[in-house]
Amino acid sequence: MCIRDRSRAMFDYTKAVLNKVSFDVNLFCVELKKALTRLLPHEIEELKIWVHGLLEQKPQLNQCLIYLNS
Repeated sequence: MCIRDRSRAMFDYTKAVLNKVSFDVNLFCVELKKALTRLLPHEIEELKIWVHGLLEQKPQLNQCLIYLNS
């Protein structure tokens, strides 16, 4: 598996985890902070777009946006 495939797999895994914990704001924030330390800069930008889409469905997660803006 090449680096690009591993990177994409990590990004997809991160989205899956965030989606699964999106029922709990605290868990979501913890996992989001972890993701921001593990993903590549271009993946973080893509994750921001994905999270903003998720927030349209789950506005209770808005307080986690602070981690995306720092």
